Amino acid sequence: MHPNPVFHDADTDRNLAFARDRGFGVLAASAQGAPMLAHVPFLLSDDGSTVDLHLVRSNPIARALGARPEVTLAVSGGDSYVSPDWYGVSDQVPTWNYIAVHLTGTLEARPVEELRDLLDRHSAAYEDRLLPKPPWKTDKMTPEVMDRLMRMIVPCRMHIRTVDGTWKLSQNKTDAVRYAAADQMAGYGFGSDVAALAAVMRAARPK
Repeated sequence: MHPNPVFHDADTDRNLAFARDRGFGVLAASAQGAPMLAHVPFLLSDDGSTVDLHLVRSNPIARALGARPEVTLAVSGGDSYVSPDWYGVSDQVPTWNYIAVHLTGTLEARPVEELRDLLDRHSAAYEDRLLPKPPWKTDKMTPEVMDRLMRMIVPCRMHIRTVDGTWKLSQNKTDAVRYAAADQMAGYGFGSDVAALAAVMRAARPK
């Protein structure tokens, strides 16, 4: 997380709403040696207290579930390089604007009997965004193939202890300067979801 408190103006509800809508992040677990990482889709509970996800059984994090490891789920949104020229004022430096939310807590394995329900809830959440396409459901698969695939993954639940978010949107600039940078970013920026990030920059308030 960025250390400047200016960029931590989003409250817990906004951070959770962002993570819930994004639904994909990098799961990091602490262990001896290098951190263990996994890129995972997830479902955040309505009350923001838990995250449900699944891991391939061969994933190192899955093999460490017996110890209920401490984990952080990093959820990233739009990001873009910001050229100093875009501000329209002198004595500026290059930077990178972005949105990132970190959920930290413990991860546990769930009973295998919960796996089918987890997969059904996952697919329903994502397929709903594709309406009016008829939703795909797990019952479209043959039982033999479905059983074989399910044996390869393990259901997990993360119990969230802390929520933190960095919304680095040039809040340390005046409205006019920030708007100028957002306009230039929308046209020429590079990163991910640049147009959406520029829109959020325009809505940010200076500090």
